[in-house]
Amino acid sequence: MADRLSGIEKAAVLLIALGQDVSKEVFKHLESEEIEELYLQIAKTTKISPEMKDKVFEEFNELMLAQQYLSQGGITYARELLESALGESKAVEIITKLTSSLQVRPFDFIQKTESEQILNFIQGEHPQIIALIISYLPGVKAGEIFRNLSEEKQVDIARRIASMERTSPEMIREVERVLERKLSTVVGQDYTSAGGLDTLVEMLANVDRGTEKTIIESLSETDPELAEEIRKRMFVFEDIILLDDRGVQQILKSVESKDLSLALKGSSEDVSEKIFKNMSKRAADMLREDMEFAGPVRVKDVQEAQQKIVNVIRKLEETGEIIIARGGEDEMIV
Repeated sequence: MADRLSGIEKAAVLLIALGQDVSKEVFKHLESEEIEELYLQIAKTTKISPEMKDKVFEEFNELMLAQQYLSQGGITYARELLESALGESKAVEIITKLTSSLQVRPFDFIQKTESEQILNFIQGEHPQIIALIISYLPGVKAGEIFRNLSEEKQVDIARRIASMERTSPEMIREVERVLERKLSTVVGQDYTSAGGLDTLVEMLANVDRGTEKTIIESLSETDPELAEEIRKRMFVFEDIILLDDRGVQQILKSVESKDLSLALKGSSEDVSEKIFKNMSKRAADMLREDMEFAGPVRVKDVQEAQQKIVNVIRKLEETGEIIIARGGEDEMIV
């Protein structure tokens, strides 16, 4: 019976029942190894009873329905609709089967929840739990929650996120069970990566300048190397295109022409245009000549020049000569 068939056997039955024309279209979306495996299984399948075909079609239809609900509103939404249509046990079975194969991102059920509600829900949790949850949220939402935590918690959680690398599926499942009762999703068995410097930098990019400054200054006292690495990633040379003309002109007054010439050798066309349009025609022509006569340059030298300019931008922001907007702030440059 269909219940005893493996996944590949069910797929073979489905494709045989659908016919050659449909099967060919399906194969266009598969990897070569998957096609080979399916062809072998189809060749082995010599007899399909009407009951078996109906069962496979029924299961396929249920999975497609569940997939549609998942894409519309997430796991909780899908489970509720399936429960109303098929009953609780069948709904859990389908969702579990589907999410196991798709490896749904942990904490999917709170992705669409308001930041304020999530904050109220997790405030009393251990900082490591809060760090884990925030690591799986989109950057903007994570920033909104983070900047509303107490200053003491912000520093602690920032440090935990930066040092977080891989979390066991058992730990994630336990935290999910606390956050949502009767959770029906099954997290993939591979260890899941979350947190780390990239996550922390993205989150800090979405908090206000005061919060960012507090976190980095506190980390500078306890972990100077980590704080410096965060600083380097907070604003990169290509981000110059995000600044307004007044800000760029202020930066150009503070950088050396030789550094600018080197830095632009490895920049995008958009960055070069942004720089040139904020210079006088004479100065722009001279800079272009310097770049042309310099010839080939080492990537390392370009990167060092770009970092020098980024450091100048950071100092200008710290002294208030330019203001780079952070999350929750309206202007880009004032």
